[in-house]
Amino acid sequence: MWQQDYGALFANCSAIFDPRETVERHAAADLTPHPRYLTNFLGVRIDPKFFPGILDGRAGEVEPLPLPANWHADLAEWAAALRTVDFARSTFRAIELGCGWACWLNCTGVAARRLGLQVELIGVEGDSGHVQFAHEALGANGFSSSEYRISHGIAAPRVGKALFPNAGTSGTDWGAQPVFDAGAAEVAIAKARGSHHVLDMIPFSTLAGSTPVDLLHIDIQGGEAALVRESLPDLNRLVRRMVIGTHSRAIEGALMDTLTGAGWILEIERPAIYRLPEGAAPVLVVDGLQGWANPRL
Repeated sequence: MWQQDYGALFANCSAIFDPRETVERHAAADLTPHPRYLTNFLGVRIDPKFFPGILDGRAGEVEPLPLPANWHADLAEWAAALRTVDFARSTFRAIELGCGWACWLNCTGVAARRLGLQVELIGVEGDSGHVQFAHEALGANGFSSSEYRISHGIAAPRVGKALFPNAGTSGTDWGAQPVFDAGAAEVAIAKARGSHHVLDMIPFSTLAGSTPVDLLHIDIQGGEAALVRESLPDLNRLVRRMVIGTHSRAIEGALMDTLTGAGWILEIERPAIYRLPEGAAPVLVVDGLQGWANPRL
């Protein structure tokens, strides 16, 4: 049976700028390996324990450029994220929704710091173990507690309560989904069984305050289109660029409708990648990526 060449699909993104040039320009020179961490092309240190089974045995390595992809992200996402640093002013301000180990806060923050910018890094994450990973990673990469804040909660367009699965062993499941607006009975059952965390739903406006944001990175396991649609007035007012992980073609289309209708500019995109099994429905194997610019800011 013919096998899909996912590497070629990763390389086949559409953009109004040169993604490869952007990534290559931000790559750090003369990186020194650290015996405890995997070091990526930006100089970001990553503890292999964050990804058991994927990064086992890779401590002490320095990774090459992610062309067309590495274990974590493809050229399109790296380029979209690093492009936000290029347009920052004296302070680079980033918010990552569904931040996990704070990958994009660490990576863009390190790139911004190398350019002499101050940084303000804000993350929201539902998994308590991943929240701890985020603190560890930001500390390992030299960010002080005055430069970042990580909230244990759920990114949402409104306040409320949400249930988030208790993963047990963090690092083994990065795709857990919240249950929004849980009722009293659901909350009581979750607490009794210990199956879920009961967390605050945190709107973008609460995180951002009144200060413009250079990068809003959104990867919330399928809730992207709804969050963008319901938060649009605040996004229009405060966000210079968004990088959005998409989890279906339907989400991609909804985002295009919402954001192009509001005057945003799609600067780069690589659609979600599906496997096509014979006699069965398409299976999503890699999330898509969209990078948007706000011409108002």
